[in-house]
Amino acid sequence: MSLPSRFRLLVAALLVASAPALAKGPTPASAPAKVASQPRDRSKATSPAPFTSVEGITEYRLDNGLRVLLFPDPTKPTVTVNVTYFVGSRHEGYGETGMAHLLEHLLFKGTPSHKNIPQELTQRGARPNGTTWLDRTNYYETLPASDENLRWALAFEADRMVNSFIAKKDLDSEMTVVRNELERGENDPSRILFQRVMSAAFLWHNYGKSTIGSRADLEHVPIERLQAFYRKYYRPDNAMLVIAGAFEPQKALAEVQKTFGRLRKPAEPLPVTYTEEPTQDGERHVTLRRVGDVSALAAVYHVPQGAHPDFAAIDVLTHALGNAPSGRLYKALVEPKKAASASAYNFQLHDPGVLAFSAEVREGQSLDAARDTLLKTVEDAARTPFTQDEVDRAKTALLKYIELMLNDSENAAIQLSEWAAIGDWRLLFLHRDRIEAVTPADVTRVAEQYLKSSNRTLGQFIPTAKPDRSEMPASVDVASMLEGYKGRGEVVQGEAFDPSPANIEKRVQRSQTGGLKLALLPKKTRGEMVSVTFNLRWGTEKAVWNRSDAADYAGMMLMRGTTKHSRQELRDAFDKLKARVGVDGGATGASVSLEVPRQNLAEVMKLVAEVLREPAFDAKEFALLQEERLASLESQRSEPNTQGRIAYSRALSPYPKGHPYYADSLEEAIQGVKETTLEQARTFYREFYGASQGELAAVGDFDPEVLKKQVAELFGDWKSPAPYARIPAQPYKTGTQALVLETPDKANALFLAGQGLSLRDDNPDYPALVLGNFLLGGGFLNSRLATRVRQQEGLSYGVSSSLSAGAMDAVGSFSTYAIYAPQNAGKLESAVREELEKVLQKGFSADELEKARAGLLEYRRTNRSDDGGLARTLAAYLYYGRTLDFDAAFEKRMSALKPDDVRTALSKYLDWKKVTVVKAGDFAGAEKKTQTPVPTP
Repeated sequence: MSLPSRFRLLVAALLVASAPALAKGPTPASAPAKVASQPRDRSKATSPAPFTSVEGITEYRLDNGLRVLLFPDPTKPTVTVNVTYFVGSRHEGYGETGMAHLLEHLLFKGTPSHKNIPQELTQRGARPNGTTWLDRTNYYETLPASDENLRWALAFEADRMVNSFIAKKDLDSEMTVVRNELERGENDPSRILFQRVMSAAFLWHNYGKSTIGSRADLEHVPIERLQAFYRKYYRPDNAMLVIAGAFEPQKALAEVQKTFGRLRKPAEPLPVTYTEEPTQDGERHVTLRRVGDVSALAAVYHVPQGAHPDFAAIDVLTHALGNAPSGRLYKALVEPKKAASASAYNFQLHDPGVLAFSAEVREGQSLDAARDTLLKTVEDAARTPFTQDEVDRAKTALLKYIELMLNDSENAAIQLSEWAAIGDWRLLFLHRDRIEAVTPADVTRVAEQYLKSSNRTLGQFIPTAKPDRSEMPASVDVASMLEGYKGRGEVVQGEAFDPSPANIEKRVQRSQTGGLKLALLPKKTRGEMVSVTFNLRWGTEKAVWNRSDAADYAGMMLMRGTTKHSRQELRDAFDKLKARVGVDGGATGASVSLEVPRQNLAEVMKLVAEVLREPAFDAKEFALLQEERLASLESQRSEPNTQGRIAYSRALSPYPKGHPYYADSLEEAIQGVKETTLEQARTFYREFYGASQGELAAVGDFDPEVLKKQVAELFGDWKSPAPYARIPAQPYKTGTQALVLETPDKANALFLAGQGLSLRDDNPDYPALVLGNFLLGGGFLNSRLATRVRQQEGLSYGVSSSLSAGAMDAVGSFSTYAIYAPQNAGKLESAVREELEKVLQKGFSADELEKARAGLLEYRRTNRSDDGGLARTLAAYLYYGRTLDFDAAFEKRMSALKPDDVRTALSKYLDWKKVTVVKAGDFAGAEKKTQTPVPTP
């Protein structure tokens, strides 16, 4: 699933992961009435008047209680439909943990009118998902913008609001998929530690329960309870519909009336949760003992409900304490090497939530010392009043996030779910205004109010004669607080852009300045945004031999300070300029990506040039980076996903040690991080960095002549001291291998199987192979593998296949991937092998191929509508010597394919007898469990 903004994103994986599962099934006898049985005269009702409008988003309310938000944005050729139900794990009863999330999966199993939801979504080129959180569940799909697609999406969402199959057979298969999802989370000790801390922090409130639920509840929940839960909460007066993107508001509102407007508001009143968490009356402590490699700390403190005025100051406090590298925790723990990392995040929720802190502690570092320092830094924060600089830095970063989010209507449509669940979607704007008004005194006050030992869950119980407790403020009246609130002016709109290869080629401007090739595509965008991709290339195979570690360090040090600006000053500058900037470098080149408003592009380009041309290579920052990299690598020693992927790469890799494409083992990677010096990184930079060879592409709202002139001024005289020659790729190793890696005490296992291919992407067979792979293991859970492995047999939460081909060398690969319970290893491998062999022998039906092709072509079209992705494509094509005519020809060839063309191409290249299979998991532990005798009652 995707979770709310800012620091809440850091804990998304800690409590819940949610993606839909799809299949068809019969309507149970107790299913709710169909849409067709609803009174039809509701569709003729007069369009509702606006209920409220804030900054280009207008809310309407239907007679049946449905809240409808319209957010027109003609910038992108897509439309997003997002339905939020105000039900999450907070609403679950005893024995029902995980029910909201499980129900989310079952809503993709179909209705009598939509029996194969994955197929319908895939053939329309939709990007869909469903997510579950503590206060809400939402379902959304982004489709190519058209009246037909919007009509279909609204009818589909209205239909499954009341007509979904909540069938026993679907529950039986999907329960094991969700259990597999739960087991995946069981592999991460930090995630489980946070779950334990949360359940200790909340004695009665359901916020203490993980959204994924209890294994026992998932395995034993009766279908009747799930059906009752569905009927209780899935209703128009408990939902909010958001439509965002390219659409005509009045047409959309009329379609909403025809679809959702005909649904009845149930006679039964909506259930209301009323549990309140009592004031915490003393420290609480949790200890977790599991297999792992890096120690971890987690501490949480109760804070008010998300709508409370204090939460703006709490957000600023969270940033001031947890930001890296300026945050107080970073300076107290990471810089003196008491911990490898430290962070802070908060849960802004409908009811009082938490402010949380965490740290990672490597072997050799004292866990006790790290714990004591963390608690002292947090609980003594108010004794050192927060400065104006700390507060301004936090406010700039937080407000940047909100502004960038509002410039992306698709993202905003989904994020509105979070704010509506807190109390009202308009809280997003009010919270932004409150952040702007936060003062240092406000931050110091909330730190003093909530960061108390008696309000903390971390350690042991200590009797206290005079408890100092944190009472939660009284509930706020959100409606009165927002009465009359209008927000600000609307964001500048962009143009409706046609992302076809022909139109892109008409508008892109290509040129060269020095050694840099340029591809510039100016167009009007929402918020006047522009995306830039910049690639530099250097070196020869011989020159960079055995220098990958130094090259990696050189690239990572670029954004950690220049001769003019410290690491934090750089971050502050980019935040003030509202720019997203990524810079990286390696043995054969460096890359830059940025997204910035038009008016700030020139300043950001100057800063990027400074980062590339004047890095400081500060010794202190190098030591901190080394600690961070070691902690990250060492934490993966027992992870099946990491171990399996490394083993698979090494099994197929043809490169000797020292080659820039060599696949390190985990221990080799750790050793390289430890042994590489700052001087080696600095030397690599001096010998290779420069702009003698490279590509730059920009897409968005900018002046191409101004940008070309600036690129020449900033980089025209910057030459790489070393010559450049492309290092060709070598064919992958052939020959069947079967590798089994034991990772004890891990509930989830990894499966990887694949083979190398002699294949370039201009090969005549490539379009058929791409389409065949999409049918086998791509799309939205509608592939052959997903249908068999996930939907029918419930063996895996995630299963897919992938196929690649070289753009310049005939080196490609095919692979399949799945996660699963270790005891199902044999069943999973058999299912994957059988489905591949069926495809190679019998191929696909004409109808199956046609629907998949339509969806794949829509996906490709939608991908070209993303400015950042298009910039990356244009830059890559400059290197390959291509234009978008390549895409047009590729899609033309794909459009002419017949079923036998696809089967013939797949049979020509794929052969299970040549596949290397890697399995990583606790197979010994699973075998031991199966041999444990069941006790006799």
